Amino acid sequence: MRTHLGLLLLAFGIAAPATASAADRPTPDARRSVADPADSLFRAARAALNDGDYRRAASLFHRVSERYPKSTYAADAPYWEAFALYRVGDETALREARRVLDAGRRRFPNASTRGDADALATRITGQLARLGDAGATADIVGDAKGEKGAKTPKGTRSREGDVVCTTRSGDDAGDDDENADSRIIALNALLQMDAERAMPILRDVLARRDACSEVLRRKAVFLVAQHSTPETADILLGAARNDPDREVRRQAIFWLSQVHSARATSALDSILHSSSTDPELRERAIFALSQQNDDGALRTLREFAKSDAPVDLRRKAVFWLGQGDRSAENATFLRSLYDSPAGAPLRDEIIQAAANNDDSDAWLMDVARDPKQDVEQRKKALFWLGQQRRVAATEFATLYDRLTDREVKEHLIFVLSQRREKAAVDKLFDIARNDNDRELRGKAIFWLGQSDDPRVQQFLMEIINK
Repeated sequence: MRTHLGLLLLAFGIAAPATASAADRPTPDARRSVADPADSLFRAARAALNDGDYRRAASLFHRVSERYPKSTYAADAPYWEAFALYRVGDETALREARRVLDAGRRRFPNASTRGDADALATRITGQLARLGDAGATADIVGDAKGEKGAKTPKGTRSREGDVVCTTRSGDDAGDDDENADSRIIALNALLQMDAERAMPILRDVLARRDACSEVLRRKAVFLVAQHSTPETADILLGAARNDPDREVRRQAIFWLSQVHSARATSALDSILHSSSTDPELRERAIFALSQQNDDGALRTLREFAKSDAPVDLRRKAVFWLGQGDRSAENATFLRSLYDSPAGAPLRDEIIQAAANNDDSDAWLMDVARDPKQDVEQRKKALFWLGQQRRVAATEFATLYDRLTDREVKEHLIFVLSQRREKAAVDKLFDIARNDNDRELRGKAIFWLGQSDDPRVQQFLMEIINK
């Protein structure tokens, strides 16, 4: 029942948080004046970086800030020197990169790359920790816990004294994200080394309710979901139920869809039945349940589909049941729901869901031929049967002769026109030549005109020459 993760993220408007900031953007800004004395040297450094010659790039960026300290490039050069060394990747280069960043922060405290430098420093420390550096490990744990002077995201105060989060411009722009990014990078590094140690810290992050901390909590939710531990489902459930930020709750439910365990299923069941005031969260819980490879999740969706919950949500449950469960048991359930009073407002969705299941073909054909059924539902049954291509064109041809409802027959002509089998085209020829209804003959001729069957041209000439 799983769906490709990348597509899910796009569908739900969720992006995995960037944990490297500018560290993944190896393109230093060269839009400065060519009159700057360091311009040609900086451009050469940038070219070396883009070519992957990281040691040469580091050397050239170093020369920019040392040789031209008053250049407009000088303040940013240490960041790019450190980035190039980080890309070299060995322990010696990583230690030198960290030293360069420390020196650059002291020398150019107002550099435009200051926030990026902090994030890069955390990433370098994490890499050193993975290489076994005890001091770096202690630093990364401190960063993850927020014990090394990590700043709380900023805000302004209203007249009543309440902190109001703001979007700033100028030198302060992006501070919230940069501060959160540095800590998230540290948490991610700790997760890679010791998930059991990191999870309680992430739980503490998600428990924060101070002003503007949602920036950090949103990114923490993603990290929690990346490691399957006994705590993962409980932490995500707590965020989905209790976080005051709607986006945090929304993302927590999405990531629960990727945690495959009985506990996750139970958590999603709880959200589905307890979030009656928030239809969007319930809809996300339905989707998340559909992604669980779990009989309990299927039972929850089936029970919800036939409940007295809002019809729009029940329709979603039916849709996802059709997408994920191709079992005979599910086919039987959909048929019984269709015939029940609870299923009356869901019949269009039930037909579509049933069409994904091989065991429903005969039943859908019965719906299509039954004059007691609603015409629109008969047409939908024909449409979805035609789309699935499991029913032979000869069966549709035979059905046409048994139908009495003109609207349904017209729709069946369209269904035949979408099939490439010889039997489908033969039936359209027959209708065009012999049907008693002039308009139906016209419909068949029209759709034959859209066919690439080589016999159609001669047939149309015969019609024209009559």
